[in-house]
Amino acid sequence: MSTNVLSASSKSEIGGVVGEYFWKCENQQLRIAYEILGKGSQLLLLPAFSTVSMRSEMGEIGKLLSAHFQVVAVDWPGFGQSSRFGVNYGPALYQQFLEDFVTSILDTPVAVVAAGHSAGYVLQLANQLPSVFSRIVLVAPTWRGPLRVMGVNQQVRGMVKDLVRSPFIGQFLYKLNTLPSFLKFMYRRHVYVDGAKLTPDFIQYKWRNTQQSGARYAPAAFVTGTLDPVDNQADFLTLVQGLSIPLKVVIGESSPSKSRADMDAMKTLSGVETVVLPGSLGMHEEYPQAVVDAVQDFLLST
Repeated sequence: MSTNVLSASSKSEIGGVVGEYFWKCENQQLRIAYEILGKGSQLLLLPAFSTVSMRSEMGEIGKLLSAHFQVVAVDWPGFGQSSRFGVNYGPALYQQFLEDFVTSILDTPVAVVAAGHSAGYVLQLANQLPSVFSRIVLVAPTWRGPLRVMGVNQQVRGMVKDLVRSPFIGQFLYKLNTLPSFLKFMYRRHVYVDGAKLTPDFIQYKWRNTQQSGARYAPAAFVTGTLDPVDNQADFLTLVQGLSIPLKVVIGESSPSKSRADMDAMKTLSGVETVVLPGSLGMHEEYPQAVVDAVQDFLLST
């Protein structure tokens, strides 16, 4: 894998200037979309992995913090406005991408706010290259994909992933799992707390994001646990304990029980600042003001 230089811009999602980063993976050049907003020292925003993952979910946090930072929000490969090719999406790909993006595009050391599964990749990079991050905020951090949380075994999860990647059955299954009604059900179940915020316009916006060409490949990997950065809670906590960088963890009080248990386990570790706020796995998008109020002083301190 290798990197190329910054290029032109495309559609803004958070009101900033959009850039394109061209990244080579499996002999294909992937176009990675990211957006810059504000001035000052840089702050990287990483959205959670999900079927509807895109940088706009970090948009309100970015706007609030752009008064103090030059915010950089990025769409992960296979999600949002980034290329959605049928490559082998897995931990190695995202680990390498994050390292290449941070060291090629950003002025390091850089502060970072990472949501959901992004947390594990940030922790891994911070352990491998302690000089790239100055401060880390993890919002509702997770490390297990949905089917793994449900207890589905590895063999079945692998079969599901292969089915979703297949040309015809996979397209049909993906369409079923991205129907607006199903997206709303999943948001209400474990992403948002306030169902009134799940308006028809909101759900349609999320649905449109799922309907791009090649959109099913990366979400299939996430849902089946293929993108899980670690194998167990102990390994995740080991990454936290290995940090030499200040860390603050924001916990959603209404997070699903297994995810909440993983978050609460981080509270027991020395040197980790934690705060519990209203919200669930989508708290970074649903309650951005509360998140910013809780982490702004931490990010600004030196």
